[in-house]
Amino acid sequence: MPGRTRLLSRLIGLYCLAVAVSMAAHKQTTVDTITAMLHSAPLLFLAGVLAVTAGIAIVLTHNVWSGGVTPVLVTLVGWVALVKGLLLLFLSPEAESAVSLAGLQFERLFYVYTGTCFAIGAWLTYQGFTKRA
Repeated sequence: MPGRTRLLSRLIGLYCLAVAVSMAAHKQTTVDTITAMLHSAPLLFLAGVLAVTAGIAIVLTHNVWSGGVTPVLVTLVGWVALVKGLLLLFLSPEAESAVSLAGLQFERLFYVYTGTCFAIGAWLTYQGFTKRA
């Protein structure tokens, strides 16, 4: 596995693990925070800027669509971050709230999203720390 893929696997994997464990440990706080954030235009803008920055960085340095699950998953995370960041920047708080809370049923499917984040984090962390160049 190329060095850049290993580094990004470790970085994204550990980030996802930390976020998923924190979310699971503090479900109601997480739901309340996301709900409040989706009604705050300045926070949505800041989150959008950060997500676009991370997404562009990953897409520009690691736009790899072959070579196994891990490099493709790293690339997908970059594209998802970029698209999500653009949506945060350009959708109104009302539209973003409708999509995230109602459309994606964030509170009802909370543990599905948390589990998915944890699984991606576990996979990327394991691959990043065990596979060699």
